[in-house]
Amino acid sequence: MDIKVNSRPISDGAHAVEVQGEIDVYTSPRVKETINELIDQGRYNLVINLEGVRYIDSTGLGVLIGALKKVREHDGRILLICTNPQIKKIFNITGLVKIFEIFKTEEEAVKVLVPSA
Repeated sequence: MDIKVNSRPISDGAHAVEVQGEIDVYTSPRVKETINELIDQGRYNLVINLEGVRYIDSTGLGVLIGALKKVREHDGRILLICTNPQIKKIFNITGLVKIFEIFKTEEEAVKVLVPSA
């Protein structure tokens, strides 16, 4: 149950968070810590790349929802990158497709998040 979480700036107003592995009850604290550090630094526009995620459970979904609530308090956004059918199915079943903006590529997400990009 190994997970890799990396963050990097995309533009002046946005940061990317790349997650690889499984997001579950054991690994989600690492994801939460990385996202919360960015929010604490005033980074309220995030692109979270789930392309390398093989599995996500309710704890992982809770981390994403909590982060979305935090950034929205500062008029921020969280955009997700996800093409994995299994992960997308979880977002569909839970109805989270209605609250998260999901894109196929980082380029698509950045164009929405930073219109001048």
